[in-house]
Amino acid sequence: MKREWSQAFQIAAVYVGTVVGAGFATGKEIVEFFSRFGFFGLISIIMSGYLFIALGSKLMRMAAHINAKSYQEFNEYLFGKWPSRVINIFMLFMLLGVSAVMLSGAGAVFEEQLGLPKTVGVFLTIFLSFLVMLVGTKGLFAVNTFVVPLMITFSLILMLFSVQMPHFIDQLLFIPHADDGWKSVIAPFSYVALNLGLSQAVLVPIATEVKDDWTIKWGGILGGSALTIILIASHFSLIMLPSLEIYNIPMAIVMKNLAPFLFWIFVLVIYGEIFTSVIGNVFGLDRQLKQYSSIPTMLSVTLIFVVSYLISLVNYGTLLSYLYPLFGYICMIFFILLWIKPLPTSIRK
Repeated sequence: MKREWSQAFQIAAVYVGTVVGAGFATGKEIVEFFSRFGFFGLISIIMSGYLFIALGSKLMRMAAHINAKSYQEFNEYLFGKWPSRVINIFMLFMLLGVSAVMLSGAGAVFEEQLGLPKTVGVFLTIFLSFLVMLVGTKGLFAVNTFVVPLMITFSLILMLFSVQMPHFIDQLLFIPHADDGWKSVIAPFSYVALNLGLSQAVLVPIATEVKDDWTIKWGGILGGSALTIILIASHFSLIMLPSLEIYNIPMAIVMKNLAPFLFWIFVLVIYGEIFTSVIGNVFGLDRQLKQYSSIPTMLSVTLIFVVSYLISLVNYGTLLSYLYPLFGYICMIFFILLWIKPLPTSIRK
């Protein structure tokens, strides 16, 4: 039983590490989907948390049951043989786009917070990712198991500082005017759809390798719960930041204002979370390419990074603002099918 709980925590860490990418860790994505809507954003976050727990667990249990080795096989089960071919090609482009956003986010951390050229952050991330990919699944587990608890800890520290600030309750209950306020209603669904749609590239092969249903189920529950805690804690911190929409890395600005003595460590944690998403995406893309040909890992990873790097040359904030909402709406099809498709009777517990 001890080993099962240990594996469940590892799955939870990979789940959180895959979802908490550049947009999530920096706070930019949370602002875009939730915090700019004030109190309505908090309601949306709570709904998102429930969906992360229920559907993340369901996705992984279903993948293990059908023994899907890649998101291509899982989508074939979900959509049917012919529609899945179109979806999988589109998923390939989405994952490349998101890998580019992650690389651009890593560059933004170096440029905006460390005063170094963006390319230094991008190429350091590519180099470190190559090292982890050489280790494989164990490397993915190890990096996430180290970084994710740090991210949760720092999110809670920031939240504790924020709730003690004057007028916190006023800010928490405040509902700002937004011309697109209607998006707060669909935000939980588009946000979770986006993240689960993209995370399946990592979660499907990981779940199939683990196989044990109890372990996978609790890995999904623990991971979804941790994501909910980080979302709420980050929201509580971000609503105390004036003009929160103008920053590329608003969480770093919050840390600099509230706990400057922890700022540099927090920047490293943000970078670590971006890094976990980069290696998660590349891991998923590499597994997918191996379904088409027996291409060596180093060659496929090199191709993935070359394409991702070229896309990442676009400004990070611009990429995030346009690509993520668009991907979210498109992933809604995946989300709806995952929601309505029942778990096989043999694992419905």
